[in-house]
Amino acid sequence: MISRSRTVSLLALGAICLSGCGSEDKSVQELKPLALKEQVSNIVKSSDGYAVNWAGVLSNANPWHFGEHVVATIVGHDAKGTEVVRLDQPLDAVPPGGSLAFTGQASASEKPAKVTIQYRPAQWRPAARIASAFQRFPVSRAQTLRQKDGSYLITGYVGNPYKISASSLVVNALLRDKAGKLLGGGSTFVDDVKAGSPPRFILTVSGLPRGSRVAKTEISARTWGSTGRPYEDLALAGAVPVHTVKPTSEPFAEDRSTQIVSEYKQ
Repeated sequence: MISRSRTVSLLALGAICLSGCGSEDKSVQELKPLALKEQVSNIVKSSDGYAVNWAGVLSNANPWHFGEHVVATIVGHDAKGTEVVRLDQPLDAVPPGGSLAFTGQASASEKPAKVTIQYRPAQWRPAARIASAFQRFPVSRAQTLRQKDGSYLITGYVGNPYKISASSLVVNALLRDKAGKLLGGGSTFVDDVKAGSPPRFILTVSGLPRGSRVAKTEISARTWGSTGRPYEDLALAGAVPVHTVKPTSEPFAEDRSTQIVSEYKQ
């Protein structure tokens, strides 16, 4: 016969085990995998074979975690199914509740008939701030200019909403047609981005399908690196106040709110 004290101990131990196992399963279930929302690839004849260009968008539905150490694998097969190009592309960290646009290029000796983009599962790390603290880097004065050779020149300025400088940012441009379909994209880097001093960026997107008509350019900037530490450091330092200029009008002779309250009491 089991004593009353031993029975209570066994029940308590079982409750602890169930509670611990349940919380562990719950945390695993809450972390959703990254989703490849869009992908596109274009193939252009080059001097040494073929140039394969691609663009994609990864989405992170988890509002409390960075998706880190993500690697995209680009594979191209010819018409017979033979692999003619394969490239592993390390990607930057995907911010909590955000998305990651990425582009790239590789060379192939034979023309691929089909190109696919896959990615390895992310390593998850809890963010030190809520998702709203990771503000976007504002892009201003952007222009998309079609060149004579069919390529597109994209220029603009990228700002920094945080109090400390961003050592390096990646600027991505995704080109879309009138229906919103992704046509292609390109990327470049800007360094030492200080608040109030937005540097200019210039990038070129080439290799779009013949007859493409670009109707919209989506430009985004992000911190560079496989982990979210650079982005997190900026967020922890705090954002620059929106209103930094003192008002020039004369102050009221009497506080209106005080006057309204006194009249209400009467």
